[in-house]
Amino acid sequence: MTDTTLSLPGLRSVLRSLWQDQRVWLASALILAVLAVFDPVQAGESALFAGDALLRTAPYLVLSIAIAAWAGATSADNLIARAFTGAPVLMIGLGALAGGLSPFCSCGVIPLIAALLAMGVPLSAVMAFWLASPVMDPSMFVLTAGVLDMEFAVAKTFAAIGLGVFGGTVVHLMSRGGAFADPLREGIGNGGCGGAKVRAPKPVVWRFWQEPQRREKFASTALNTTLFLAKWLTLAFLIESLMLAWIPAETVTSVLGGEGLLPIAMATLVGVPAYLNGYAALPLVGGLIDQGMAPGAGMAFLVAGGVTSIPAAMAVWALARPPVFILYIALSLTGAFATGLLFQLWTFA
Repeated sequence: MTDTTLSLPGLRSVLRSLWQDQRVWLASALILAVLAVFDPVQAGESALFAGDALLRTAPYLVLSIAIAAWAGATSADNLIARAFTGAPVLMIGLGALAGGLSPFCSCGVIPLIAALLAMGVPLSAVMAFWLASPVMDPSMFVLTAGVLDMEFAVAKTFAAIGLGVFGGTVVHLMSRGGAFADPLREGIGNGGCGGAKVRAPKPVVWRFWQEPQRREKFASTALNTTLFLAKWLTLAFLIESLMLAWIPAETVTSVLGGEGLLPIAMATLVGVPAYLNGYAALPLVGGLIDQGMAPGAGMAFLVAGGVTSIPAAMAVWALARPPVFILYIALSLTGAFATGLLFQLWTFA
């Protein structure tokens, strides 16, 4: 009896610790376990979908993780941070431009975001990059021009940059009042800073592999970032697979059809849960436009969905504190609606 009494608190402590440390992996395992019981076919398809999605994003993830680990191991992070400091307007513009033209996907850019915030780069410039990056990249530009048209691709590029500038400006104005002083969750990076302060510079050692401590830092940073991304992206892609299986495209079509302001507003809101993949969304939008959907609604759907897609939103939630996450969603929805409205006026001008 005594042994049982003593073991139960210990067991509860172990289970509590396991849930706190591994709750994301446990959630993914629980989803697959429930599917295996009630829908074994979907369980296999979801597992394959998540694995395939991780493989497809792997090149971007490996590159971004390597850059983040390299910056920390060489102490080049201070140089990068200094490159993002200066006049707020200029830094916001450069952040939005870099985000709109960078080849990183919404998930692959997360290690860079964490590293920049941890270095002390202002949240306003980082937010500009953060918002613009998921909307457009070089391959997306080419595909958008092919599936829709060149006008749509160019407009979407300007929308990405404009969204970044808009979001960065709002964050800058709010930060002047003392908001978002510590944007990163506890344990991510070194806490970060929302102001323009950059840590005291350290000597940069480009050949970091010649020093054991720097090699160890590179390895630990790369490993921790990889595990952090892997657990959240696995869960995100599992959820995405279920959305693909259980939400018919016809449902989205029926909601987003029509003209006027209401379809643009609906497209902005529906883009949050219904946007599944940047490349898969293009044929869907093209089909909707062929069926009579207003171009502005299509633009709003693509912009809002790109920024707030399940993988992107979950990555932001895992990385940033709740107030930053809420602002991220609010800025994306507001900017997407404004972008759709402007594009609608442009096409009918």
